[in-house]
Amino acid sequence: MTNERKPRGPYRKSAERREQILQAAYEAIDEHGERASLQDIADRVGVTQPALTYYFPTRDDLLLAVLERRDVVGKASGDSAAAERQSMVDGMAASARHTTSHPGLAKLYVTLSAAATDPESPAHSYFRDRYRTIATEVTRDFEEQQRTGVIRADEPAEHLARAVLAVLDGLQIQWMHDPTVDIAAIAETFTRILAPSVGPGTETSAAD
Repeated sequence: MTNERKPRGPYRKSAERREQILQAAYEAIDEHGERASLQDIADRVGVTQPALTYYFPTRDDLLLAVLERRDVVGKASGDSAAAERQSMVDGMAASARHTTSHPGLAKLYVTLSAAATDPESPAHSYFRDRYRTIATEVTRDFEEQQRTGVIRADEPAEHLARAVLAVLDGLQIQWMHDPTVDIAAIAETFTRILAPSVGPGTETSAAD
């Protein structure tokens, strides 16, 4: 018989308080974007603003934790799609819709992403590693889809993967400048560009 050791006493309370603060920050930024104040976040949890620094020493630490939570929530929202064998291509429109449903979080992402181009930025390593990880995952997905004929195979999967990330980031920025832009529809258009081209040669080989 094995006994699972769970956090007890002050350790568990500390983990719970950190989770409460992170969730409050996530909700505040989702509502107000980067304008959300530390005082607002502290008030939502019922702690003092200085108490936040025990769990998140700097504002940047808290904002990056919110972005990581955004990634987790976004991935979880795609679980049902994955269960239906939807691909990353199919998920592009869903990703775009997630952006328009959470403008505050999207604005935080774009703002920190721009600042993170500076190697000295606290967010630099987060975005560098995030792009590398996602590009690798999408590349693997595309390589499999190229083998099965789902997407075009005349371009390197890695290049197509990077193009997808560029399109999604670019659409996100355009939508912030002009919310009338239907970025989900444009994302769907891009997925059709990724489909295998059907020309006379393709039709002939299919007939054979």
